[in-house]
Amino acid sequence: MPNIPALIAWGIFTAFFITVGWTPNADLATIVGPFIHYLLPLLIAYTGGHMVHGARGGVVGAIATFGAIAGSDLLIAQVNATLPEDNQLGQIHMFIGAMILGPLAAWTMKKLDALWDGKVRAGFEMLVNMFSAGIWGFIMAIVGFYPIAWLVNGIMNVLGSAVSWLVETNLLPLTSILIEPAKVFFLNNAINHGVLTPLGVSQAAEEGKSILFLLEANPGPGVGLLLAFTIFGIGAARASAPGAAIIQFFGGIHEVYFPFALMKPTLILALIAGGMTGVTTNMLFDAGLRAPAAPGSIFAVMAQTASDSYLGVILSVILSAAVTFVVAAIILRATRRRDLANEADAFADAVLQTEANKGRKSAAMDALRARSSDERVAEDAVDRLETQAETDGSLAGGTVATREVRHVVFACDAGMGSSAMGASVLRNKMKKAGIEDVTVVNSAIANLDDSADLVVTQSQLTDRARAKTPDAIHISVDNFMNSPKYDEVVNIIESQRGR
Repeated sequence: MPNIPALIAWGIFTAFFITVGWTPNADLATIVGPFIHYLLPLLIAYTGGHMVHGARGGVVGAIATFGAIAGSDLLIAQVNATLPEDNQLGQIHMFIGAMILGPLAAWTMKKLDALWDGKVRAGFEMLVNMFSAGIWGFIMAIVGFYPIAWLVNGIMNVLGSAVSWLVETNLLPLTSILIEPAKVFFLNNAINHGVLTPLGVSQAAEEGKSILFLLEANPGPGVGLLLAFTIFGIGAARASAPGAAIIQFFGGIHEVYFPFALMKPTLILALIAGGMTGVTTNMLFDAGLRAPAAPGSIFAVMAQTASDSYLGVILSVILSAAVTFVVAAIILRATRRRDLANEADAFADAVLQTEANKGRKSAAMDALRARSSDERVAEDAVDRLETQAETDGSLAGGTVATREVRHVVFACDAGMGSSAMGASVLRNKMKKAGIEDVTVVNSAIANLDDSADLVVTQSQLTDRARAKTPDAIHISVDNFMNSPKYDEVVNIIESQRGR
């Protein structure tokens, strides 16, 4: 994710300067090839290595990946020597190799450093550190040159052949059956940047555009689902769906609609139907993007659309949203009565659980039960109980937290999308409350450290975050955009400040 600006820059070079670009320029177009073949894989490797073992891991990971790039080029050259000149293989860009070698080289370097940590004679630390990293980078480059280059070339050939077969047999829309469910289980970045982007980049470098960039990034299915919740949903989901739709469609943060699909998994069928519609439309119009649209905002999609593809791309977004909306609306309407009953039961269970925790009945609980027709109150009550359970009671009912909160971290997989959005929401709440001595930042879970006093994550990621920062207070939310737990956090901080 931190390297997406580099992909965008490559897309701009491609859009302007290649032969079929807006303003062809043969000199500046020479940047396009080395940019995608060398710079981007090395950046990915450095970033992956840095996440595992800091700058030292990043450098070793980049060295190893350069070995894989050279090894891949040699394999391609050997094959091309046996082929006629008009049927030569193109370069394979080592994105997957970088994703393997960057973290692997850094992790092994970290283990090696641990072997002689504290055992080096004083004055020789720099010598040992420099030579150990250099020698291990050399060894990992050899590993990259032979087995990894061979493995990645094989994988890319298989994937490329599979995609070509799906396109030739007009079966590419079937990929939505795999992509849409995988997205809502937070595999969207792995699918898009791990598989589709490397294949799409190769295709775009040869043809000027690729439909593969739209298989995952099309914002239509997500916004269609959220619009269906806006009209046919219930409770807090319905209340938060309009804001989430704006964030998803214009901001490109697809993660905001995943909880809506997960709360009723049959809605994944609506996403699949919408995704297949979008892919089919793009195939019919031979539409594609020049470069990855990241994040998957409608603005990013339009910016990267090839000059002959605007009609197809726009129709694919509209039609995929419409189909998802219709199918989701049917599902939501068919289950509405049961959903309302379940929500009421959840609230009643929440009240009973609270009374059980207290060991006695409560007038306040009776009042809540009496107001159970208020869906928002029910959601808040359930949310408070979840918070109480997740924080061992430290954030429930106005209890003072056991640790003073001065540094709050919102964490997600990449640390750049949904967590940034959640951090912005909490910062605004603190600003309105007049709290100025607490920092609120967003981060990747892999980058969490002991400086965090309170960590906010989506529930699927809380265990990973807790493993990184066991001493921090951990809060799980279902939706970064709108959680009543933010108000509890503000109340805790205010009480710690004696307000």
